[in-house]
This record gives sequence, C-alpha cells and structure tokens, in this order.
Amino acid sequence: MHKVESGLDDWRECGCIAEMKIKMLLVLLGSLVLVAGCVSTVNDRHAFALSPGKDKFEGRYQRTPEQVYAAAVEVIKFNGTITRETTINPGPGQVRAIEGKVSERSVWVSVQAVDPTVTSVTVQVRTSGGGTDLTLTQELQKQIAIKLAAG
Repeated sequence: MHKVESGLDDWRECGCIAEMKIKMLLVLLGSLVLVAGCVSTVNDRHAFALSPGKDKFEGRYQRTPEQVYAAAVEVIKFNGTITRETTINPGPGQVRAIEGKVSERSVWVSVQAVDPTVTSVTVQVRTSGGGTDLTLTQELQKQIAIKLAAG
C-alpha cells in the first residue's frame, strides 16, 4: 500500500507556532500600553492610570474660596499629609490646588470660584497602582462639606 503525504508539517515540527505566540504576546502587551496611561489631575498635572474612568467628584458651596480652601486643607491634614500647595492662573479666575497622600493614595483637591457667591471644590483620588478609589473620593468630599457646614 502506498502512503500519501500531505506536505503539512507535523504539529511538533511547526516553527510558525512559536512565532505566532510571540506576535500574540506583543499584541497583548501593546494593547495594555494603550489602555494604561496618564490622566490629568485637578491641579493641571498628570498621574499614572491603569483604569480610565470617573475618579473625581465636584461639590459647590455658597462660601468664599478662602473658606473652602481652608476646609480642604484641614480635611487632608486630618486624614493624611499635604505634599504640595499651588495656585494655578493667579488672578480673578485662579485655582488653588492641594496635592497629598491619604491611606497610601494620591489625592488632589482644587478650589475655584464659580461666581462671587459660589465656590467649586473637586476631589480626585488614585491608588499607587493607577486605579480609582471612589469611596475615599466621596469620603473626603463629604468631610469638606461637613467642615464647611460646621462653620
């Protein structure tokens, strides 16, 4: 009996499988790099982020920017440490920003007058691995509101 050969490599001898695995790995790594990246922080800087999405909350209060900023400073100091305080765009439309660490998370807070009677405060939190922590973000925002209500 005559055996017919197909001309295909035996599965153990195929050199293209290893090459294909390397290409797939490179595609996966490339997509990870595209998904991971940087996010803008509320103080006009950038931070590493693995998970894009909501990572900040804004509150508006009928208080002066100075009162809101003082409350935000007290809350961050109470819960952690302040690493930087900055003023962005000094003048009438200025934004005062706080950068700090709370529970090993990076925290950014910005305070800006919306109009003569209303001030906006935005709190943003990221983990060291680039993820979001909405629970801490909301907690800090709530503590600032309580501090302002207490006077």
